[in-house]
Amino acid sequence: MLAVEGLEAAYGVSQVLFGIDLAVEPGRLVTLLGRNGMGKTTTVRAMMGLLPVRAGRVRFEGRALEGLPPHRIAQAGLGLVPEGRQIFPNLTVRENLVATAANRRGAAAPWTVERVFELFPHLAARARSMGGTLSGGEQQMLAVGRALMTNPLLLILDEATEGLAPLIRGEIWACLERLKAGGLSILLIDKNVEALTRLADHHYVLEKGRVVWSGTSPELRARADVQHRYLGV
Repeated sequence: MLAVEGLEAAYGVSQVLFGIDLAVEPGRLVTLLGRNGMGKTTTVRAMMGLLPVRAGRVRFEGRALEGLPPHRIAQAGLGLVPEGRQIFPNLTVRENLVATAANRRGAAAPWTVERVFELFPHLAARARSMGGTLSGGEQQMLAVGRALMTNPLLLILDEATEGLAPLIRGEIWACLERLKAGGLSILLIDKNVEALTRLADHHYVLEKGRVVWSGTSPELRARADVQHRYLGV
């Protein structure tokens, strides 16, 4: 579904990505792992057209995405839950969801406000509340719901549970498990290796803008050296 080959990107004269290769197959949950500052968010930003691609290719269902503006990439079927959530603080929860609603590929059972509220009952109770008044966990739920309302083929989450209380983190993991079971493809950035190895099919570990290791969840669980060297605090 998604194929990234030799991706390079930079902020000004400072190159950050040095030939990233990764793939997401339909219905799979894939992770980008690594310590802070290793290029995970930059990879997502380059894929989504938020940062120019210096070299390499980004293909989604066979279509070239590099060079396209972000809204065209979103319309192609990629839904982003950005780091920091970035919900609309001056819109209500319901308005945040309706603002992004689209079913461009004619899904038989598209995401609706009601489906999002069923997935996140907390949001249903806050439907008329302004986005800026929500807790961090509620804002993250809203950001996920907002992305789902675009009816994406691939959901991308940058720091899915960062800074959230344990109970809320558990709800986010349960949500992702449910979405994966429903057949949605997911690319996920997070630091909770234990939770990720329970859910994910494949992992890519980044170090200084390069993929230094990739493998399945059983392989990652068996590689304490990889976890210590590239993922430890």
